[in-house]
Amino acid sequence: MREGTRVLVTGAGGFIGSHLCEQLIGTGAAVRGLVRYRSQGRLGLLQYVDPSVSSAIEIVAGDLRDFDTVLCAASGCHVIIHLGALISVPYSYERPREVAEINMLGALNVLLAGRDVGARRVVHISSSEVYGTAVTPQVREDHPLQGQSPYAASKIGADKLAQSFHLSYGVPVVTLRPFNAYGPRQSGRAIIPTIVAQALRGRVVRLGALDATRDFTFVTDVVRGIMAGASIAGIEGQEINLGSDTEVSVGDLVGRVATILGRELEPRVEERRLRPPRSEVTRLRADNTHARQRLGWQPTVGLDEGLRRVVGWIEAHPELYEPRRYEV
Repeated sequence: MREGTRVLVTGAGGFIGSHLCEQLIGTGAAVRGLVRYRSQGRLGLLQYVDPSVSSAIEIVAGDLRDFDTVLCAASGCHVIIHLGALISVPYSYERPREVAEINMLGALNVLLAGRDVGARRVVHISSSEVYGTAVTPQVREDHPLQGQSPYAASKIGADKLAQSFHLSYGVPVVTLRPFNAYGPRQSGRAIIPTIVAQALRGRVVRLGALDATRDFTFVTDVVRGIMAGASIAGIEGQEINLGSDTEVSVGDLVGRVATILGRELEPRVEERRLRPPRSEVTRLRADNTHARQRLGWQPTVGLDEGLRRVVGWIEAHPELYEPRRYEV
């Protein structure tokens, strides 16, 4: 990212968004962060960024569903990186309309704003959930899209809007699909913080499907991929996976955390944590060939090192995690 580039980050107060803003400021970019309006004026996870960094971010509060807010936030920006979304699969079962509205209408508003302000690049952040259960050993970008949850369907809809705006209006969109980002600051809703927070408080770890596999990618690696997607020329209109090209089961994650902590853990399946049977995504492993070839990107943080960093974060911030409560 060139120094002085004006960048809008939606979802700036979220897990990936806070790390992205941090790195963008480090490159000398002028960062504007769109965060969801709350009467308390909270900045989400940006409060855990160094004050010298967070104070350099121009904050705009509002709702992605309001086009005027998004257009105002995008005004004058060269690059728009769209991370803002409701990302919880369990929550999407309970509130499918809200998830669909924010994820699809929000994406539509960002694309409209990118078109209207003449942005040089719009980076749309999708999700590996759009692929559903893998039908091939490795998931390429041309893998079938399968809406196995309302959340997945909402992201598929957003992806197709991004594609349509590139084809119909020439908006320079790049769609990136991170595979199970994890790292410090992630909420207790996600699987790795769920395991670590419980393991730090006791021996029993209550989980959903233990045999489901995922491709875990450390957040700083995801951020590097996003920044490459925002700056490399000639990739407009493309969809690119950001994943490690490895798969690890939930049960194996428990074993790895146990090794890091130096003690035994007992994983137990808890019924309420299971997805509906036909909605469960049982296997995901990225083919990251396109990321390596088109972005010059590959992950650098191994899973065990990443898990150690998560353990350190949760040990330092236990007040953010309540292992006895099931986070939706």
